[in-house]
Amino acid sequence: MKDKRIILIGAGNMAHHLAAALLKAGMNLCQIYSRTIESARELGIKTGITYTADIWGIYPDGDIYIFCVSDDALSSLYKSIRINKEAIVLHTSGSLPMDVFKPHFSHFGVLYPLQTFTKKRTLDFGEIPLCIEASDPAVRKVIKSLAAALSSRVEELSSEKRKKLHLAAVFANNFANHMYTVAAQLLEEDGLDFNLLRPLIFETAHKVMVMSPENAQTGPARRGDESILNMHKMLLKDHRKWLNLYTQLSDSIHTTVSLKEAEQRTETEDSSNVLSLW
Repeated sequence: MKDKRIILIGAGNMAHHLAAALLKAGMNLCQIYSRTIESARELGIKTGITYTADIWGIYPDGDIYIFCVSDDALSSLYKSIRINKEAIVLHTSGSLPMDVFKPHFSHFGVLYPLQTFTKKRTLDFGEIPLCIEASDPAVRKVIKSLAAALSSRVEELSSEKRKKLHLAAVFANNFANHMYTVAAQLLEEDGLDFNLLRPLIFETAHKVMVMSPENAQTGPARRGDESILNMHKMLLKDHRKWLNLYTQLSDSIHTTVSLKEAEQRTETEDSSNVLSLW
């Protein structure tokens, strides 16, 4: 793998972390491309790798081209780049199917890191799950070798399963983070410090590392505490969107808990009936 010439297309948050991981693993990262010279220069200087913002300046003789760009930008971009026919092209999207490359390339696949990336945050790339998919066994061997050099957690997933994983990640990460934003704005209205919530957020995240999210659920909706639920709704009367969000989430929690409790009662009754037969 270390003799494969790798071209990184994109210089955003993910590319910053992936470039560092490639170099740490001893991979032959040859060039970085970005549509803006500022982004290309920033990552080029950070890594010491040749960079360009000229699409015609991208090396056409690379062995692996990794696209770290938005889903919307991908199709127009790869169609504009000169890439040799023997090269492997990879995208890093959680939602795009692998076959977006099929009409244009013979060797292609996916290298999807399941993580949220910010340039200034330090991450252990070796702990990030890498979800891979390949167009054929020969490409799979290359991608699997590349992924294994970067992370200890490599999963082969179909495009359909990767889409579902990405959807779940949006709920777990993006939506959860939006809840923090709402909480911060609510606190700000009364001059309260968001730091007061950080220990709670930390413990909530820690609990789901050691138990199921379902069992970790607490709060007034979990308990069915109507007095607190109604009080909270009154506090949100001037925030219609947040009130709707609070109501929908509380109803979802209550429904989930109720269904689980009903299932447990059924299982208990079935078990009792079986025992009574003996």
